[in-house]
Amino acid sequence: MRIINLIENTQGKSGCEYEHGLSFYIETKNHNILVDFGQSDKFIENSKSLGIDLKSIDIAVLSHGHYDHSGGLRSFAKINDSADIYMQKKAEGDFYAEDGEVSEGERYRYIGIDRKILKLSQVRLLQGDYVIDNELEIFKLKTRTHPLPFTNARLLIKTERGYSPDDFEHEHYFIIKENGITVLISGCAHNGILSILDAYREKYSDLPDFVISGFHLMIKGEYKENELSKVRDIAKKLSQYKTKFFTCHCTGISAYEEMKKIMGDKLEYIHCGQEVEVSFLPFNTP
Repeated sequence: MRIINLIENTQGKSGCEYEHGLSFYIETKNHNILVDFGQSDKFIENSKSLGIDLKSIDIAVLSHGHYDHSGGLRSFAKINDSADIYMQKKAEGDFYAEDGEVSEGERYRYIGIDRKILKLSQVRLLQGDYVIDNELEIFKLKTRTHPLPFTNARLLIKTERGYSPDDFEHEHYFIIKENGITVLISGCAHNGILSILDAYREKYSDLPDFVISGFHLMIKGEYKENELSKVRDIAKKLSQYKTKFFTCHCTGISAYEEMKKIMGDKLEYIHCGQEVEVSFLPFNTP
């Protein structure tokens, strides 16, 4: 299995562009896969630099309905009009970020997908869990067991009744199984990585060997002590799992560095153009 980051927030391999967004390319024995599409076309340019042919993709997955994961989707569809593109039906919702009354521009900023995506013939709208084949599977969280990430507070959904907190029903998680190794990929873990892992264990009676996910802990400016405490608490709980974690994008470098102090070799950051190493045995819980 090969897993390569095509775009995320930080500079990585020379020649690769970066932006606030996310996209991963995955090769398995039976599939060439794309998970998320970045904020723009930059992931496509990076794929060329990395020698990855996006025409070879046969399965694509949109992790949730935000612009920084879907912005390059229509451009990808122009290159490849045959790959099935899986997303939750609720990813078509009106999603907004509240930027505050003192910010420049509108207080409520649209952060949802380009609605033209929904007209693409290759899009497969799901309403819950879905098994693609014996190698690939998608599942949704049904019950949260831990608090939402504190950074979610400004993320909203617009309905006929106005703005309300996003329930993240549009988010799902992608599972890859190959050669006895299981990898769980989550775009931003808006529902909380601890709740997601509890849901995985409830459904599969086990834990994944590897998790690749943003943790949605990034903020602008300095962390308050109570926010840092929450970051550390998540790291302490994750360090108890047998799982190896790779993070990026919405975790933020500051939160990653704080978590790394606690998790050590169980946590790595993946930058643009870098490959995720999943060929070794993960850690075992003592």
